[in-house]
Amino acid sequence: MTELVTIDINNHVADVRLNRPEKMNAINQKMWLAISEAGTSLADNSEIRAIVLSGNGRAFCAGLDMESFQKMSGSGSERSSNIPISKPDALPGNLAQTAALLWKRLPVPVIAAIHGVAYGAGAQIALGPDIRFAAPDMRMSVLEIKWGLIPDVGITQTLRNLVSLDVAKELTFTGRILDGQAAKELGLVTHVSENPLEAAMELATEIASKSPDAIRSGKRLLEEAWHADERTGLELETKLQVKLIGSDNQVEAIRANFEKRAPDFKDPK
Repeated sequence: MTELVTIDINNHVADVRLNRPEKMNAINQKMWLAISEAGTSLADNSEIRAIVLSGNGRAFCAGLDMESFQKMSGSGSERSSNIPISKPDALPGNLAQTAALLWKRLPVPVIAAIHGVAYGAGAQIALGPDIRFAAPDMRMSVLEIKWGLIPDVGITQTLRNLVSLDVAKELTFTGRILDGQAAKELGLVTHVSENPLEAAMELATEIASKSPDAIRSGKRLLEEAWHADERTGLELETKLQVKLIGSDNQVEAIRANFEKRAPDFKDPK
């Protein structure tokens, strides 16, 4: 059977692709699990310094597949069996929410390359990465209202970092479809590019050339302190910086700069 999520690692960059192209990467139960398993394997790989997330075929992700919506119109047991509740770890959230939040939880930067459509669950998965490149003709929507639902794939933990509350409410209440430029103007995507995958790979390669210890610490600092109180943020800055100062990769960064050469960083332990 074809892998529902593929991972190809080159030069410390993981190229991760949703791989159900015949269904525009629409999500079913097996794909929820495949995304979660992919995230686990990436978290455990110290060789990886940056990740690019995209979708194979004509779209990033068309959201929940039609069969899943049809089941929701059936009996109560059929409806409840379609909700992906359980997952193998003790982190907050169910399996579907993990598909979006795992990109925030991974220790290295994740860059999404979005083309075609990113609807519903697909849009929410796209909001999980740290940075987003979108094609000009991309179409993104918090589309759950169309099906009489609310967005529930981790959106309370992602959208709040990108837009104001009134904008989040309008997107949720209307299901409005946005192209790349409109999404950028609202802050849903970082960059608009004619070739989002190429642009994302270029940025990932640049990030992978930096000290992996500093990159991981930088992501942890911003993820943990962004909504924290002042004391928590300042103490975490100090804690992480003290650990970096004098470490092998920090010393190598200094030497490489003074010697005007490319640094040779070690993978984190």
